[in-house]
Amino acid sequence: MAMIPVTISWLWAQVSSSWNNFTTQAISLLLLALLLDYVKRRKRCSRCPPGPAPLPFIGNLLLLDRKNPQHTVQRMAERFGMVFCVQVGWSNFVVLNGYKVIKETLGQKAEEFSDRAPAPLLCLIGRARNSAGIVAAMYSDGWKQQRRFCISTLKSFGMGKKTFEKRVSEEAGYLCSEFRSKEGSPFNPQYILINAVSNIICIITFGNRFEYNDAVFLKLMHLTEELIKTLSRILPQILAAGSWLSYIPGPHLKARKLYKELSVMLREIVSEHKKTRDPTFSRNVIDAFLEEIEKAKGNPESSFNEQNLINVIFDLFAAGTETTASTVLWGLLNLVCHPEVQKRVQEEIDKVIGRAKPPMMDDQQKLPYTTAVIHEIQRFADILPITFPYITHQDIEVGKFVIPKETIVFSHLSSVLRDESMWEKPHQFYPEHFLDANGQFVKREAFLPFGAGRHACPGEQLVKMELFIFFTTLLQHFTFHIPENSPRPKGDRVFALTVFPSPFEICAIPR
Repeated sequence: MAMIPVTISWLWAQVSSSWNNFTTQAISLLLLALLLDYVKRRKRCSRCPPGPAPLPFIGNLLLLDRKNPQHTVQRMAERFGMVFCVQVGWSNFVVLNGYKVIKETLGQKAEEFSDRAPAPLLCLIGRARNSAGIVAAMYSDGWKQQRRFCISTLKSFGMGKKTFEKRVSEEAGYLCSEFRSKEGSPFNPQYILINAVSNIICIITFGNRFEYNDAVFLKLMHLTEELIKTLSRILPQILAAGSWLSYIPGPHLKARKLYKELSVMLREIVSEHKKTRDPTFSRNVIDAFLEEIEKAKGNPESSFNEQNLINVIFDLFAAGTETTASTVLWGLLNLVCHPEVQKRVQEEIDKVIGRAKPPMMDDQQKLPYTTAVIHEIQRFADILPITFPYITHQDIEVGKFVIPKETIVFSHLSSVLRDESMWEKPHQFYPEHFLDANGQFVKREAFLPFGAGRHACPGEQLVKMELFIFFTTLLQHFTFHIPENSPRPKGDRVFALTVFPSPFEICAIPR
């Protein structure tokens, strides 16, 4: 029995020793982690842009508004200035604000801001950084090849051609038929507009349009929409950014499944084109790309391969559909909220074109007020508030600051389109922004809805054509108003690849 206290004392000594060792080890590991965190977080030069103080390990993550990241950017710009830095984890991000700063960086220093930042989610779904199509690809020989191809092919099959104007006008007619079928009853126009705009991309890419109730078309639209929503959310992007986090179960893995399913659909369409393709005549983007693949056989440096064809098709659908559809939707919302503007546009259309002749691009210069309204819709809608990120490949001076090499940079386009030094009424819907004293249309240098620099939207001319023909055709045939006894739509902003207005209903009354 005398041995028991001795044994207990010995055990306690061992436990105390182990606990002390564990505590010492834990404190040592914590100090090492904090030292590593300090090294990772410290500014790399004395002239780095200012920003909020980051927390250990997570940086400024808690400051981000997940539902409306633009609000976070606006608050920080007001506090830290036109060029500021934030950290997420150990990654540094610089945000550029205001027309003067963005003109300097993306205009005068386009070469320094030409490379895209890595997109972890795109890599996760199977798109390598050097073969990511045209939207989020790095600035490389492959990206230049794809961009040249897309611009030349879009011109060949659409942009700037009168023959394609007729195809857009025909689609506007189908859109009017769909609106007319509502017989003046309230309806949400969002998905009808998405179908109409997507059909323009289908004509260019596949060579044909789809009926709005076609099963293949609806599945294609659904997968694209769901994938864009998933890729646009902050949480999946954060999870994908970590090498090991990207493979644990979570919402980010949904993107891989969706892209795989979408790729299967697109490969089937490509296979059909291979069977029916005439090597002497390209019917659409797919045929033209397949021709480039044939030319590039045996060239390992070429970016023309079937996987990149799938990537390009998705990019065309994602960018080409989202931008135009969201802009037209914002346009309808602004017109029902400003009936006096709608009435004035209709009076101008009636006077210049009438109600029988389909509007064409030649009519645009004779419709200064209508053109001003369309431009103001683009400015006020502000559908792409923050651009896709760039990455600096050397230290770059911006004003009084230095942006270090390998820093990820965003341009805050909202700060340009609503720059108080550039617009008379930046926070109001005001078509007179684009009219001179004589009521004639005028261009504004701070009008940058398509971005700037080497990564500006390659389909800008096509989007302009669609917006003009869709708007004028709709207002030629309908008067839009808010449903009776319904409140005025709030116009809340819903963030995806671009910014859509929150769902609302309208009535389309035939004229």
